[in-house]
Amino acid sequence: MTFDISSLHTPCYVVDKRLIRRNMEILDGVRRRTGAKILLAQKAFSMWSVYPEMAPYIDGTTSSGLYEARLGREEMPDGQVHIFSPAYRDDEFDEIASTADHIVFNTPAQYLRFADRTKGASCAIRVDPEYSEQEHEIYDPCSPLSRLGTRAADMYVPEGIEGLLFHTLCEQDSDALEHTVQAFNEKFARYMEGIRWLDLGGGHHITREGYDIDRLCRVIDGLRERYGCEIYLEPGEAHALNAGYLVTEVLDIFVKNGIHHVILDTSAACHMPDVLEMPYRPPLTDEDKDGAYEYMLGAPTCLAGDRIGSYRFSRELHIGDRLVFGDMAIYTMVKNNTFNGMSLPWIYTVSDEGVQLVRSFGYEDFKGRLS
Repeated sequence: MTFDISSLHTPCYVVDKRLIRRNMEILDGVRRRTGAKILLAQKAFSMWSVYPEMAPYIDGTTSSGLYEARLGREEMPDGQVHIFSPAYRDDEFDEIASTADHIVFNTPAQYLRFADRTKGASCAIRVDPEYSEQEHEIYDPCSPLSRLGTRAADMYVPEGIEGLLFHTLCEQDSDALEHTVQAFNEKFARYMEGIRWLDLGGGHHITREGYDIDRLCRVIDGLRERYGCEIYLEPGEAHALNAGYLVTEVLDIFVKNGIHHVILDTSAACHMPDVLEMPYRPPLTDEDKDGAYEYMLGAPTCLAGDRIGSYRFSRELHIGDRLVFGDMAIYTMVKNNTFNGMSLPWIYTVSDEGVQLVRSFGYEDFKGRLS
């Protein structure tokens, strides 16, 4: 972290453009080695002010609904726009078809319901390979209760379908992809005749230290050789992994039941919901795991469980101190909320030119969500 946090309005997100570019160069390397096309999954990162700087390294965006599709079309206009939703609203579909050039349907029957309204978009079916190494059921699209994708027993390829998509990964390495591809080949190879493109979904942690990029490239090359089709990947986290921070200030410190509690001006529930949903413990830049001072970091909301976690420090904390959480670009801005009237964090970028305020939020943003 190479910027001064003392002058920032807290709470705030800070996205480092230099780290974004590093991630993009890694992704671009995969494109160049394999010929695969890489899309930004906006569900993880939709900070459109940096799209112009990302665009040269990727092939477009993918979306989960009309608004994300519009954002991709407007802010990365030269890129492809892909969309998948478990179901499409009838009153939105014509605009979706006018916005997206690739539309993925959850079932063959759903495609047939909209086939005469796709306006020339390249259409695909999402399939369920019934194989996943996902440890968190809430993120497992192959679970018995999953509504996502068509299983082989229910699969057929209607006329007009040009692509297939599967998505089973979440923050995983390429070995999990390789195993998923084996399951896909066993169950769906017979449906690949005439298919022009295959989308391997997201969850590829390509820019994480230690990720096996060579294996990823071998898997992609193997698919292209076997099926002779275009290969897409749509990671979300990989584009902005470890490229963002959340800066927060200490509001109060007290002891209860022998625990030293720190109340911050940020909230897990409001500003980093995956801390509670995943759940996970976010990294803190000045944590000292062997430190003598231990604090439970929590939010000023009325939600009793709005805790970020227990952390150790080499120094005592004081009211007014500032703390910085890492890896706060992904699944933060896209999921945050104003529960309890919490202010949305301001958004900054940092580059070689210094820190720049991109967006500030206030009372009107809170009020505008209500009626």
